[in-house]
Amino acid sequence: RYKVPRCLYSLLHSYVLGHDAMKRMQSSNILVSGLRGLGVEIAKNVILGGVKSVTLHDQGQAEWRDLSSQFYLREEDLGMNRAEVSQTRLAELNSYVPVVAYTEALTDDYLTQFQVVVLTNSSLEEQQRVGDFCHSNGIKLVIADTRGLFGQLFCDFGEEMLVIDTNGEQPLSAMISMITKDAAGVVTCLDEARHGFENGDSVIFTEVQGMTELNSCQPIEIKTLGPYTFSICDTTGFSDYVRGGIVSQVKMPQKVAFKSLTTSMTEPEFVVTDFAKFERPGQLHLGFQALHSYQRKHNRLPKPWCQADGEELVSLAKEVNSSQTGSAKVDELDDKLIKKLAFVSAGDLAPINAFIGGLAAQEVMKACTGKFMPMVQWLYFDALECLSEEEGGAMLTEEDCAPRNSRYDGQIAVFGSQLQEELAKQRYFLVGAGAIGCELLKNFAMIGLAGGEGEVIVTDMDTIEKSNLNRQFLFRPWDVTKMKSETAAAAVKQMNPSIRITGHQNRVGPETERVYDDDFFESLHGVANALDNVDARMYMDRRCVYYRKPLLESGTLGTKGNVQVVIPFLTESYSSSQDPPEKSIPICTLKNFPNAIEHTLQWARDELRVCFKQAVREYAKFLERTLKLPGAQPLEVLEAVYKSLVIDCPRSWADCVTWARHHWQCQYSNNIHQLLHNFPPEQLTSSGAPFWSGPKRCPHPLEFSTSNHLHMDYVMSGANLFAQSYGMQGSTDRVGVAKILDSLSVPTFVPRSGVKIHVSDQELQSANVNDDSMFQDDDSVYSVCSRMMTLTSTWTSLWLCVRTHTVALAVPVALSVTLARSLSCSLSLARSVLLSDPGSFAVLLSLSGSFCLAL
Repeated sequence: RYKVPRCLYSLLHSYVLGHDAMKRMQSSNILVSGLRGLGVEIAKNVILGGVKSVTLHDQGQAEWRDLSSQFYLREEDLGMNRAEVSQTRLAELNSYVPVVAYTEALTDDYLTQFQVVVLTNSSLEEQQRVGDFCHSNGIKLVIADTRGLFGQLFCDFGEEMLVIDTNGEQPLSAMISMITKDAAGVVTCLDEARHGFENGDSVIFTEVQGMTELNSCQPIEIKTLGPYTFSICDTTGFSDYVRGGIVSQVKMPQKVAFKSLTTSMTEPEFVVTDFAKFERPGQLHLGFQALHSYQRKHNRLPKPWCQADGEELVSLAKEVNSSQTGSAKVDELDDKLIKKLAFVSAGDLAPINAFIGGLAAQEVMKACTGKFMPMVQWLYFDALECLSEEEGGAMLTEEDCAPRNSRYDGQIAVFGSQLQEELAKQRYFLVGAGAIGCELLKNFAMIGLAGGEGEVIVTDMDTIEKSNLNRQFLFRPWDVTKMKSETAAAAVKQMNPSIRITGHQNRVGPETERVYDDDFFESLHGVANALDNVDARMYMDRRCVYYRKPLLESGTLGTKGNVQVVIPFLTESYSSSQDPPEKSIPICTLKNFPNAIEHTLQWARDELRVCFKQAVREYAKFLERTLKLPGAQPLEVLEAVYKSLVIDCPRSWADCVTWARHHWQCQYSNNIHQLLHNFPPEQLTSSGAPFWSGPKRCPHPLEFSTSNHLHMDYVMSGANLFAQSYGMQGSTDRVGVAKILDSLSVPTFVPRSGVKIHVSDQELQSANVNDDSMFQDDDSVYSVCSRMMTLTSTWTSLWLCVRTHTVALAVPVALSVTLARSLSCSLSLARSVLLSDPGSFAVLLSLSGSFCLAL
């Protein structure tokens, strides 16, 4: 009943990873060992990603401290196996990924069935045993661990990991203006845009005239010389370069070698996440080994904020350091850092698990797909900024952080009981319950936000769709069509019954300020944004600035993400800085001189808007929009509506097919014939250079054929869209459409002289500045007169059309008002014509009279 097509689970992943990478991921079996907070985060992300299968391994039972971050454990699950309890709840995330639980020891034979093994909450000895076996048997390994405010991640993907695409970005391309004949030929690109290439990139050449040897070359490695130049291979033996050419980046597979865990522990390679903490990875590398030694010695972790245990961990870390023989040895150990590691190591924080778990799951996807450069090889993270900055101030004590058999014990171990009481009183406003909103709500529930007198208010006006299920993990197939905010609130209530949460279905904006008024904002302790558009973000930012409330802002785009914390009187607001505007495509390039696939895509989007959306919208909103237009614009609107309702209005399916065929002829034949009439293929510029060179690619008119599937697809799609916009029934009968097209007579197009085609946007803007508001350069007084007399007949036809279509009386009345304003425009025009051509004044005066008669 609730079955969702597999493609909907993987659709957005396919956009990011690509079809081939998704196929590789869907053939990968994954083992996740350790189902505490970190393990369940990794398993959740991997299952949503769409792998072949996931096996959950854990031999431990649920404890009170697990409830701090294991969001699929309940209080009634205490004492039960974590893997078995979590299996049924994780399996609901994606019905296409089998999820099984395994509670026995991990033997070598058992490991051989997996492509990727993930270890969490495991001993160092277990890590080394599994690590050595995986490295020698071609099984990719990820080790993840969190200790309070600290996190650790390690990857070993074998000695020859093949990375198909290192960054996932679209390949770059550039237009060529010159190639020299040198031992290392220098390629100069057009100065319209930087080429964007980097040293070591591989490129291929196409459409090069003269030095044609490059067109058939294999990918060539380049060396960048500047933003517009780069060097290639020896070109001295090639022909002389003449003109043109396109250089395109080629994604070349790269081999990455990984060391085994045992080798890498003594010769580690670190990924630095914060250059302000450049020395910490080496220190924490020893600190985590010391923690394993402490745990092996005492069968427990250091007690929270216990000074004696902290001193002992420092001593163990010094022993580990002195025993090092490779680059892992540090000159001086940071005793304060190691002590803090000891103080908080017993903690278990949901936000830290979410961060490290997200990174670990991303590395699993890299291991399965070969897409994106994997992490080489160690990553250490800390969030010590969360602790008090006061040196020598009141320090937390063992008593403050001692376990209380509470679901928040893992958090109390780090921050103490007083902060936990404050969190329970917080009143927070979450705007949006999508992918980020679900993750925030889960973390809010786990940390105990609004777990007492406080409240979380979440608002989202959207309903759940099938395509949401692959990332918005609080929703299930049976929730489709339900409201997001209410469903998400109910889901996190199951994770933590003590959270007080209310779901709203309101859009944030001026229209809801009576709901989210002064009293509402004054009662808040903070706001979190989980929005999908900039306008709403800026609105919420303004409200938070006005009411002086903290704002947590975040967003994602594919594999990229951002977080901004806005604190009143301490940080800048969200609106204080803006992203640079996206590079726009010049109008003339789109219309007449496209040279990249992006140009054709944008042109197609504009075509769709103009043909099937704008004209219909003009008619539907005629009354509202026309009365607000200034000057002579009502005349233009009237022409557009008349064209939609009278000239182009279809009466049958055959009319729709005819329109689509004529539109194809206009766009792909007639317009190109006119363009080549104005600018013949052999035309030269004023400097003697070929006009059709560089970014200007000479087009060729197409000849329509019913045997061409692409041509028929265009006509079928265009006719159906055209019919739909007029509320008519479409058709998928290609044979019937072909018969209509065969009987259709398409007039032969003859290019017109005197048609102005602007070569650049600068030329277009100059022409617009010089044009009169009602005249074009080649318009005469009489052509304007003809246009206005046509509008007079247009009014009469439109009136009859509206009457025929039984439109409400308000529309003809609105048209009357519009024509009255048009009369004012025509009289103003007549005055300007009188000054320039007195002989034409009488003609325009009588034309104004005809407008009066029409009214």
